[in-house]
Amino acid sequence: MVCLAAPLLLLATTLPLLGSPVAQASQPGQSQAGGESGSGQLLDQENGAGESALVSVYVHLDFSDKTWPHEVSRTLTLPAASASSSPRPLLTGLRLTTECNVNHEENFYCACLSGYQWNTSICLHYPPCQSPHNHQPCGCLVFSHPEPGYCQLLPPGSPVTCLPAVPGTLSLNSQLQMPGDTLSLTLLLSQEATDLSWFLRHPGSPSPILLQPGTQVSVTSSHGQAALSVSNMSHHWAGEYMSCFEAQGFKWSLHEVVRVPLKATDVAQLPDQLSISCATSPGFQLSCCIPSTNLAYTATWSPGEGSKASSFNESGSQCFVLAVQRCPMTDTMYTCDLQSPGLAPLRIPISITIIQDGDITCPEDTLVLTWNVTKAGHMAQAPCPESKRGIVRRFCAADGVWGPVHSSCIDARLLALFIRAKLLQAGQGSPAEEVPQILAQLPGQAAEASSPSDLLTLLSTMKYLAKVVAKARIQLDRSALKNLLIATDKVLDVDTTSLWTLAQARKPWAGSTLLLAVETLACSLCPQDHPFTFSLPNVLLQSQLFGPTFPANYSISFPTRPPLQAQIPRHSLAPLVHNGTEISITSLVLRKLDHLLPSNYGQGLGDSLYATPGLVLVISIMAGDQAFSQGEVIMDFGNTDGSPHCVFWDHSLFQGRGGWSKEGCQAQAASASPTAQCLCQHLTAFSVLMSPHTVPEEPALALLTQVGLGASILALLVCLGVYRLVWRVVVRNKVSYFRHAALLNMVLCLLAADTCFLGAPFLPPGPQSPLCLAATFVCHFLYLATFFWMLAQALVLAHQLLFVFHQLPKHRVLPLMVLLGYLCPLALAGVTLGLYLPQGQYLREGECWLDGKGGALYTFVGPVLAIVGVNGLVLAMAMLKLLRPSLSEGPPAEKRQALLGVIKALLILTPIFGLTWVLGLATLLEEVSTVPHYIFTILNTFQGVFILLFGCLMDKKVQEALRKRFCRAQAPNSTISLSTNEGYILEHSKGGSDTAR
Repeated sequence: MVCLAAPLLLLATTLPLLGSPVAQASQPGQSQAGGESGSGQLLDQENGAGESALVSVYVHLDFSDKTWPHEVSRTLTLPAASASSSPRPLLTGLRLTTECNVNHEENFYCACLSGYQWNTSICLHYPPCQSPHNHQPCGCLVFSHPEPGYCQLLPPGSPVTCLPAVPGTLSLNSQLQMPGDTLSLTLLLSQEATDLSWFLRHPGSPSPILLQPGTQVSVTSSHGQAALSVSNMSHHWAGEYMSCFEAQGFKWSLHEVVRVPLKATDVAQLPDQLSISCATSPGFQLSCCIPSTNLAYTATWSPGEGSKASSFNESGSQCFVLAVQRCPMTDTMYTCDLQSPGLAPLRIPISITIIQDGDITCPEDTLVLTWNVTKAGHMAQAPCPESKRGIVRRFCAADGVWGPVHSSCIDARLLALFIRAKLLQAGQGSPAEEVPQILAQLPGQAAEASSPSDLLTLLSTMKYLAKVVAKARIQLDRSALKNLLIATDKVLDVDTTSLWTLAQARKPWAGSTLLLAVETLACSLCPQDHPFTFSLPNVLLQSQLFGPTFPANYSISFPTRPPLQAQIPRHSLAPLVHNGTEISITSLVLRKLDHLLPSNYGQGLGDSLYATPGLVLVISIMAGDQAFSQGEVIMDFGNTDGSPHCVFWDHSLFQGRGGWSKEGCQAQAASASPTAQCLCQHLTAFSVLMSPHTVPEEPALALLTQVGLGASILALLVCLGVYRLVWRVVVRNKVSYFRHAALLNMVLCLLAADTCFLGAPFLPPGPQSPLCLAATFVCHFLYLATFFWMLAQALVLAHQLLFVFHQLPKHRVLPLMVLLGYLCPLALAGVTLGLYLPQGQYLREGECWLDGKGGALYTFVGPVLAIVGVNGLVLAMAMLKLLRPSLSEGPPAEKRQALLGVIKALLILTPIFGLTWVLGLATLLEEVSTVPHYIFTILNTFQGVFILLFGCLMDKKVQEALRKRFCRAQAPNSTISLSTNEGYILEHSKGGSDTAR
């Protein structure tokens, strides 16, 4: 049998098979309709029973009146041949395959009828018809002149259904997808297929949307199978899914309809709560609006007595309205029940509060918007102006005073662009086509932004576009880039005291979002559009393309105030040029943006507020389609007041919100101008921060530090040599032994710490350097150990003052001193490392020492100051013991001798116990001149010299031992020293009237 097709022209014949199922195409002459005949084609397709075959012959029929004869629109059955006729092909029927219409532009719209299709070779050379009713791929093409061609018969399928044999099947996990579910479609192919694409046609949309991998869409394919997965389903993903591919010379399209119910957040109710006075407003109106979907929804209101329900459609949504004509007497909860066949109802509550006599209320206000009388403690709501989406809220405080107005109104067109960009990132649409279209509309939207919501939505749209461009690696032409720069200029020109301030109150990182989007999109210019220069009041861009041969150095300058210059040395660009790769360098200057970025400062900058020059320089290098971020760049931001800090904006800081960082950047003096230059080892968004109170790094301070450390190391070595000579002489009693044992350990710790600190500048700085981390930890531990041994010495002295008759055994006291002197500082240094290193606040920027701004340095200064405080208490206690009445009863010479001993003890203990760090803490403050820095450097670095002079050489027993060893002479009259004071205090505490030795 021959399957009947639907109604230009295919002749179907029944051919008896003579030994071989091959039929020859007939060549008819002039057609009966007055058309011309063309060459025939053999379909070479057998009928299912093997008794007949289909043969196609091209016949062109022209009808002058453009009307089809009714007889031609059906299959014509011809009489059967006589039995005596020779076995030759017999014409049994005529069916239509192609229908063409001519429009006023003389274009031919030729559509294939059911069961037929244009083959792929013709489909690739002619545009398709834009018909909302034509879903078949290659089913309708547009020709500029009559073509001697026709739609071809698709491969036949079952003789019963008479449908073509589609070389594939499409299945899905469920046609009803709940919000948040994952949709899975699977295509199984029986023939080899190419050019496979997925599309989604939204309800009521005339054209499908291309689906491609994105944040929600994933596409996989293997031999004979392809799959599409869409995560987190919502009403934006409802519609008809299509799988289009080529096979057997034809284009095929398989369809599946997916429905997604709405969720509560998809419904916009106005208001969602209402406070009303029945005396002034006997009636009110409630509404709930839903977006367009392929599910039919109806609304039922409850309670509905004394109310009138209605509905209306507006652009992209359907609204259900309840007009309440009688005000309820008590508080009532109204519900809008949205129902769709086969689904559970979606219940939307709206709370109505009735104002009673005596309730505190906010009065009616019609100054800008109409705010009705509202009960205290409730939120009043008002609709947004026309062409905007959202709601306006105003809170009535408990005392009956209106609060500020909070608006979430967003321009409807801008909101549509935002949703379009967000879906584009998710996987809906073609980035190469849609990104330029969205960018073309941004300048107008930026100029019309009138609310913080508009501004934030505009910035989010740019952010999504930047992510799409970066992932798809698409390139923008000049027109699209101009639209981006114009929109950016308008955004930077927005009044900062109104929209920007309110927008930053909601999202403090809004400026960082703008910077990331602009620097991503600005470097996406097509290579053929280089060079490109564009200038606006707030935006200046220069982009150049270089081949294998490029200038010795790349230099750029901008006519800004102050003038801005940048240079990239040739050695930074040379590694990029290989195998003929072209590189593009884009330099972008953004005015006012630095004032819109949040005041977030990374490691080494602290929390102080810095002044900025009002400029942000963005430098990007693209090698082919790859972004290059490593390279040396030298920048000159002009004259700067105060101490400059060369910084860049690091988007990874502060949980992705961004902040200024000094890593990889340093300031250096310009050789030919009085300005300061910035040298950075990477490419990104740069600026310079000025702190008028920060003391710049002076070479004299660095030199003084090195000289002081060298002198301290030499003095400590001398001190060790002295102890080597006189140790047995000076430790004959327990008090002297404990004091000199503590002093010896202090010398050892300080000697090792100064040596490590002096060599630290020769190590590579940064948290990625294990040597730098190790040096910082060792210096921290050893300096702390020095002061904890000082604390041990003071505690032993305090014990001798308080417990005069209690003797200290060496085997107990010495281990305790070791634990205090080494174990405590080791634990404190370890806790500091574990606490501040993960936060990036352990190392100082560019140095192997504790960060003075992030808090790590205070774990050193804090214990030092505490030790100074304890030593101060010990000194006060000693003064009370020395100046008690029993001392004053002696001769005046003895009293003067005791006072002299206190003064000398104070002079000895003060530098040893780290009084210099009180001044060191002051140097961490911002408002400080260079004088404290010099004083602190001298006192701190020469501490080893002070220990040698006051702790060792001025001791009487040490002097006597040295004289005996070198001069073989007796010591002169005794002088007060720390050791003699200890014995003096001890003996006066016991006897009260003995003289000091």
